[in-house]
Amino acid sequence: MKIGLRLPSFALGEGTASLDAMGAYLRHAEDLGFESALVIDHLLIARPAYRVAWLEPVALLSALAGVTRTIRLGTMVLVLPFRDPVAFAKEWATLDVLSGGRSILGVGVGWSEPEFEALRIPYRERGRRMSEMLEAITALWAGDDVSFEGEFYRFRNVTLEPKPVQRPHPPIWIGGGTQPSERIYGQQVASIEPVLRRIARYATTWVPHSSATAEMVAGDLDAIHGYMAELGRRPDELSKVYSNFVHVLRPGEPPEAAAPYFSTYSGMDLDYWQRFYLLGEAEAVAARIRAKIEALGGVDHLVLNPLDWDPARLDVLAEQVLPLVTA
Repeated sequence: MKIGLRLPSFALGEGTASLDAMGAYLRHAEDLGFESALVIDHLLIARPAYRVAWLEPVALLSALAGVTRTIRLGTMVLVLPFRDPVAFAKEWATLDVLSGGRSILGVGVGWSEPEFEALRIPYRERGRRMSEMLEAITALWAGDDVSFEGEFYRFRNVTLEPKPVQRPHPPIWIGGGTQPSERIYGQQVASIEPVLRRIARYATTWVPHSSATAEMVAGDLDAIHGYMAELGRRPDELSKVYSNFVHVLRPGEPPEAAAPYFSTYSGMDLDYWQRFYLLGEAEAVAARIRAKIEALGGVDHLVLNPLDWDPARLDVLAEQVLPLVTA
């Protein structure tokens, strides 16, 4: 199982972490053996779930490529329907080149309606737009003189340079699936089938919702494997992720002590954080991670999201939590 981080890349005005601080944090993560560093994508503040925005992911990752050495850099997830296929394919290929082939493209359809309104993109088109984007960008990365004719995107005889270092393209992680908290996050999913079919067709790695129950994940995975079989893909061609926000309490420290960290970005309350996130002392956090991984039938990637850029948080995870998870 590979262990990665999702970064607290919050846009906090004058309180936003500097590139020097981010670089020091990630080089320490490399020394501790973390395999990947991933970032969230939100155009605006997505209330009520969050109370902050995040830094723009492609610009951020391009900067981080220059201050890291080995850790893989990516998104989990980037809202692909916000982008233009030709421009984005070039942007991401450039990131893959600058990072020496270390990029992971994690994508999703997005869920915050005001973000789509700000970009004048109809919210109900986001799934179909994402499927077309995936078709178009992988075609642009695979060959020259590429033409594409879709419902939303069209171009003719386009040759894109540079191509990604990773061939035929960087790993594609896709987030989505059944979850219990759609009402909290404001999502309206009429049918989960198109989401699961998209994962079956395009994903190298699936990112289920962190709040999804074991039964939800098992049902989705059965459906995904069925759709993969229709496409001639094997189940072992798709890996799986468990990811969540994490805050480890010191021995005897009450859960309320986490409030300043969670409330920096989260619009939810302590009860929500305790139910859906990893909040507790090291042994309790490790036990919850182990139980979740077991309930999910095992995972290939564990991605943990600390809530600030303090390198000491990484030491706690590496020394106190992860040995109990992987033992």
